[in-house]
Order: sequence, then structure tokens, then C-alpha cells
Amino acid sequence: MRDRLLILAAGVGTAVVVNEILYAVGRAAGGTFRFTSSGAAATVDGVTVAAFGAVPLLVGLVAVALLSPLGEGVVRTALVVGPLLAIGTIALMTVPTDLDVTSKVTLAFCHVTLVPIILVAVRALGRRTAARSRARVGAG
Repeated sequence: MRDRLLILAAGVGTAVVVNEILYAVGRAAGGTFRFTSSGAAATVDGVTVAAFGAVPLLVGLVAVALLSPLGEGVVRTALVVGPLLAIGTIALMTVPTDLDVTSKVTLAFCHVTLVPIILVAVRALGRRTAARSRARVGAG
């Protein structure tokens, strides 16, 4: 259990740190991160960047951690679905906005950086589950 919590924390923590660095670079490069939402001006801030990366990643990794004991199919599915969602949300959330180009590119990179984090964390969760299953079989 402790190993899985460590994997979750490392994955989410890495995503937050990397995305905050990207956000800072985007701001330094002139990105305003301002857009129109429901007819009013809105701004993507650092907290939003952190939350939009951390929350979905945490939900997905918790699901994998809880469901992976059901079989390897859970891990294989997560290795496909997770990255697809991370990339797909660029088209759904970032591209349709009226953000400036620098802001759009920065936020798109924030989505893209989730892909390797997802792959590493899901594989680590899968290895932990497989090792526990082997230990149970060997003990029985």
C-alpha cells in the first residue's frame, strides 16, 4: 500500500512541478493566459494549471491502483487510455479557446508532459501489483 501511495505522490508531484515550470516559461515568453469564458474575461493561473494536471492524473492513478489487482488488462488499458485523454483534451480544452498562441502552446505542452508521467506511474503500479500477486502465489 505504501509503495502505491508513493507512486501516486511522485506522479502527481512531478506533474505539478513540470507544469508549473512550463507555465512560468510561458509567462516569461509573453503568454497572457487570458481567454473569454461565458462572455467574460478569464485567466488561467498557476493554481489552475496545477489542478488541471494533478486532479485528473490522481483520479486515474488511484483507479489503476485500486483496479490493477483485477488483472493485467487494467494496466494495459490505462497505458492507452491515459495518454489518449491527456492528448485528446488539448483539442477539447485548449485549441477552442481564444488564448494567445504562446499560452495555447504552453498549455498544450502541459498536457503532453502528462503522457510520460502516466506511462511511468501506471507501469510502476502494474509492477507493484504483479509483485504482490507473485508473492501471494509463492506464499500459498
